[in-house]
Amino acid sequence: MKKLINHINSQFSLTDNDIGLLKRSFISANVPAQTKLLESGKIERYIYFLSKGIVKGYQNIDGKLVIQHLVSEQDFFTSLDSFMSETPSLDYYETVTDCELVKIAKPDFDLLQENTLFWKDFVKTVTNEHLSCKLERVKDFQILTAKERYLKFVNQHPKLALNVSVDNIASFLGIEPQSLSRIRKQISS
Repeated sequence: MKKLINHINSQFSLTDNDIGLLKRSFISANVPAQTKLLESGKIERYIYFLSKGIVKGYQNIDGKLVIQHLVSEQDFFTSLDSFMSETPSLDYYETVTDCELVKIAKPDFDLLQENTLFWKDFVKTVTNEHLSCKLERVKDFQILTAKERYLKFVNQHPKLALNVSVDNIASFLGIEPQSLSRIRKQISS
């Protein structure tokens, strides 16, 4: 909980009342590796803040797992459409490593919206950051080679590069695992 409060407080001034509402609204959880937090067809009930560990988000497209999100510490994740509209998700979210996280349910999310001054702006900031990342990722797929995408990934996310399987990184980067292995071999030689 402390990491979440520090994260928010680094961008917005929180009152004691704000901190109290955050503590009452978020639930802490320790989750073992390879635990599904959400399955396709289920309604997303939480927004998560990852304090420690790694989570992957993916879809099963024609029997092939397509990694769309690799979430590292100090970041938020959810199936946003499902959470906001309370409709079934197309996404899966699963822990890659043992994780420490805090989560907030929709009624508590709405309570923060109604009873604090910072929450709407904070949600807008986080949403805009995630949108910018998605747009940059689309641009990278359009203009960067597979090798350039991998090098950028390693530079921006060294912890993920060390702790996520080659298959998951390859899927996230839109590369076949064999091609990624060749790229990694070229770089190391």
